[in-house]
Amino acid sequence: MKRLRALLIVAALLSSVPSAHASDSPAGNVVRIETRTGVTVPLYTVWRSDALATIILFSGGAGGYGPIGADGWPGSGNFLIRTGKLWAAHPFNIVMVGRPSDDIDLSDGRVRTGISHGLDNIAIIKAVKLNSAAPIWLIGTSMGTISAAAAAIADQQALVAGLVLSSSITAYKIRGAVPTQDLAGIRVPTLVVYHEHDACWACRPWEAKNIASALKNAPIKKTLMISAGTGASGDNCGAFHYHGYIGVEADVVNQIAAWIRQPQS
Repeated sequence: MKRLRALLIVAALLSSVPSAHASDSPAGNVVRIETRTGVTVPLYTVWRSDALATIILFSGGAGGYGPIGADGWPGSGNFLIRTGKLWAAHPFNIVMVGRPSDDIDLSDGRVRTGISHGLDNIAIIKAVKLNSAAPIWLIGTSMGTISAAAAAIADQQALVAGLVLSSSITAYKIRGAVPTQDLAGIRVPTLVVYHEHDACWACRPWEAKNIASALKNAPIKKTLMISAGTGASGDNCGAFHYHGYIGVEADVVNQIAAWIRQPQS
């Protein structure tokens, strides 16, 4: 009963966020929900009354969405976060997952597949479901794919409608790497997205097909390989290299959004 009351309070808070419209991509609001006793997770949310889906975004690295900029949008350079306005051009509710208040180390794959993070994600998904009947899609990029895959596997109540894994962690030396998880436990449409020039040692593009073949119970699955893009710079595993779809962000977002609206092999 205590948890139910907490979720109802969360739903009321989330419902207070103004509706978004694709034409002007207005900024959203930050709300905090209690996910574990004494622990809260901030969510950057944009809601719209005509949403066809709600996308929950798990960023890479140590997680989070960065500071809110002057334009009202999160300032992280992570692919999923810096493209917030591009996602808002589609009929989706947007939920960007922040870092929990107890500061668990989300740069560690063991933490992303651990009990605490799992409880956080269950609470987030339930809170989102209370606020909107739109189908929930989990989208993770880089280290965020560990979180998204684990959350989809743990979903025993069929709250999640679909999954997108972008620049997945495939290196087995990283605990929780996507291929090491029980991918047969994923029972929703799943899109695997990679850039063929991704040079990150932990996300080898040629291993993308291994992920798709392991999704034995996903009703629909597809591997999308991206080849375009320019301006790669910095760390090969960084947000502004091919690993983060530099120079081709709009096309990647549009292709993912189209697949969410109509999944097909």
